[in-house]
Amino acid sequence: MPPNQLKWKRVLYEKQDVPDNYVDETFLDELRKNVNTTTYSFWPTVLESGVVTQQLSSVIIFVDSFVLMQEGEVSPHTLFAVSALLTLIAYVIYKSTASAGTVSISEQDGGNEESCIVDDIKAAITFLALAYGLAPILATLTESISTDTIYAMSTAMLLANLVLYDYGPSAAIVSGTVSFNAAMFASVCLASRLPTLWHTFATVTLSAEMFAMLPIFRKRLKGCYGSRVQAMMTLVLGLVALAGLWHISPPCAALFLILHTFITFVCPLWLLQIQPFKDNIHGPWDEAEIRSCDTQIPVHM
Repeated sequence: MPPNQLKWKRVLYEKQDVPDNYVDETFLDELRKNVNTTTYSFWPTVLESGVVTQQLSSVIIFVDSFVLMQEGEVSPHTLFAVSALLTLIAYVIYKSTASAGTVSISEQDGGNEESCIVDDIKAAITFLALAYGLAPILATLTESISTDTIYAMSTAMLLANLVLYDYGPSAAIVSGTVSFNAAMFASVCLASRLPTLWHTFATVTLSAEMFAMLPIFRKRLKGCYGSRVQAMMTLVLGLVALAGLWHISPPCAALFLILHTFITFVCPLWLLQIQPFKDNIHGPWDEAEIRSCDTQIPVHM
C-alpha cells in the first residue's frame, strides 16, 4: 500500500481503495486456538457416561419385560403392579426433592403443591383409562403385518430412541420428542404381538414409565444429589438389565456387559487420549456473535 494512502480499517461503512477480500499484515495477529476448551478428567467423565448407559439399560429392561411376558414367565398383572408400585415410590421421592430445595412448575405458575398432586393424579387416571380403553385397538393394530417386520421396526425405533435421546449436550440430532415417540411406537408394535389385552395394557404403561417418567426422575436425582446417586442409578439399572438378559440369553447378557463396560470406561479413556489433538482456531474470520446482557431492574416493595 502506498505511504500516502490512508491506513486500511476493518469497517464496512467506509469506502476504501482496496478489494473487498483485502487483508493487511495484521490479519493473523488475532489468531486464537482452542478458545473455551473444556478439559476433561477420567473419573468425572466415567460418571457422566452413566447418562448413556442408563438409557441403554432402560431399553434393555423394557425388552426383557416383553420377552418374559411373551414366554409366559411373568404375568401382565404382576408386571403392572410392580411397575406401578415403583412409579409411586419414585413420585414420592420426586415430590420430596421438589419440596426440599427446588420449585416445581406449578408453583412458578402460581399454583400450590396440593393442586399439583391432584393434577398429576388426574393425568395418571386419564392415561390409564385411555391405555386400557385403547388396548383392544392396539392389540389388533398390526395384524396384517408379519412378525419379522414388527420386530425389525421395533428394533429400529428403539435404536432411534437411543440415538436421538437428549443426553445433555445440545446437538442438531437431539430431539427428545422424536426419541420418546419412537419408543412408544416400538412399544405399540411389540404389544400387538402379545396374547391378551392385559399384556397390551401392561406393555404400553411400562413404556410410558420407562421412557417418559424415568428420565425425568433420573435428571431430578442427578441435579439434587450429584455424582453418587448418578453412579448408583447406573449400577442398579445396569444390574437389572443384565439379570433379565442373563435369564433370557447369556450370550446377549455378555454382549451387553461388554458394551456397558466399553461406554463406561473405554470411551472416556479414548476421549482423554484424543483431547490433546484438539485444534480449533478462532480469529477475525469468525461470524459475529450477539451476546445480550441481562440487566436486573431493582423493584421497590
